[in-house]
Amino acid sequence: MPEWPTLLDAGLIAALFHLVISPVAALHALMFKRDSRAAFGWIALCLLLPVAGPVLYTILGINRIRRRARRLELPGLRVGFERGRGRLPENSDRPEMPTELQPLELIGARLSEHPVTARNAVDPLVNGDETFPAMLEAIDEAARSVFLSSYIFDTDETGTAVIEHLAAARRRGVDVRVVVDGVGQFYSWPRAPRRLRAAGIRTAVFLPPRLLPPRLSINLRNHHKILVVDGHTAFTGGLNIGDRHVLGENPGKNAVADIHFRVRGPGALQLENEFLRTWEFVTGTPEPPAPVSACPAGSIHTRVLTDGPDDHLDQITQLLSATLSTARESIVIMTPYFLPPREIIGALQAASLRGVRVTLILPERNNLPYVHWATRNMLWEILYQGVEVFYQPPPFAHSKLFVVDDRYAMVGSSNWDPRSLRLNFELQLEIFSPEFAQRMARRALEAAHRGRRVTLAEVDGRSLPVRVRDSLCWLFSPYL
Repeated sequence: MPEWPTLLDAGLIAALFHLVISPVAALHALMFKRDSRAAFGWIALCLLLPVAGPVLYTILGINRIRRRARRLELPGLRVGFERGRGRLPENSDRPEMPTELQPLELIGARLSEHPVTARNAVDPLVNGDETFPAMLEAIDEAARSVFLSSYIFDTDETGTAVIEHLAAARRRGVDVRVVVDGVGQFYSWPRAPRRLRAAGIRTAVFLPPRLLPPRLSINLRNHHKILVVDGHTAFTGGLNIGDRHVLGENPGKNAVADIHFRVRGPGALQLENEFLRTWEFVTGTPEPPAPVSACPAGSIHTRVLTDGPDDHLDQITQLLSATLSTARESIVIMTPYFLPPREIIGALQAASLRGVRVTLILPERNNLPYVHWATRNMLWEILYQGVEVFYQPPPFAHSKLFVVDDRYAMVGSSNWDPRSLRLNFELQLEIFSPEFAQRMARRALEAAHRGRRVTLAEVDGRSLPVRVRDSLCWLFSPYL
């Protein structure tokens, strides 16, 4: 029977491959994975799953991303700032900050590549009902450039309207560019990049999955939501592009409530710089637009901070932890997904023990039930120390707000979960304004009081099957 030697040889080759490659892959995971649970999971997979384990780790587990855009010297961006080295950037034009905001400003100064900008206006826009009309109006007024980056770009009625307005701007001679995430594009059919290119709009896709050469990772996603018009008006926050964000009077079953922000003034140029970084990374070509002067538009100080798997310092996690430690009166957090690392859990507990009123607002109904279950498994840790937790009623709340002492606010694309804090490319906007922070805190607390408070007794009173399910989901939280 001639096939037996062939099968035996194949088995020996596979065994040798596993014996040689598995320890190497496991050692790589041990040395380079930043989360101990993720490292343990990959090591177990590499050692226990013959051949397939090391192959899966090689394809899915190794971060090969090194953003070429980090080497850019873009207008308005400081050159030569060594982030995370414990020294302040040299910035002689640093705007004066109110005394009570200076400790908060100092934290981000050590983490962000951007300086604080003064004389901005920041307007909250509720849901797609307010956001999309404002975005379309800005696109229609564009004279120089329109730069748009979105994780999800649906090709429904809302997405089609955006494409039509972008195409009209291009016909006027405006520099129109769009970046869509390579995984986010699959949320809609037909895919947005195809529709955009058919309309003559320059479109780039961020790290699309492919078979040859293999790039199958669903991680390392570009989660930015940016629209910048003419370098002076920008939009950022949590909204993707699609009908699901338009609630109207009777929100549908799949409606998503969210809040977006319009930024006018010098802060818009920082958002433009971040779009250009992404554009160069995807296309390999730097294409800075014609320079513009940032016109003052208000009295608010802002600063952009980005983070991603190309950095090893977890800037957003560090910013959150350090900012939480400065709180003296109140902390308000609104997020759709809450699975933070241990240092943030500890910072929340410590703040509550200091007498700070800490309020966490989560959605009652989550679009990812397994994340909701995993979160419920660890809520007791903060409830036990006096943190107030609320579930806000449907529709699903995708809003992301963070307010400290009614003086400082942070908004943007990042959630409080491992995917945002370790795997995605995220963008946050710091806003140093008591008036704005108070307004956002009131909005968040109103949403909380429309819902219900979660108690320690409720969490402890879960049935055994429910507790087991929640615990299993929590066990896999580094991968959710």
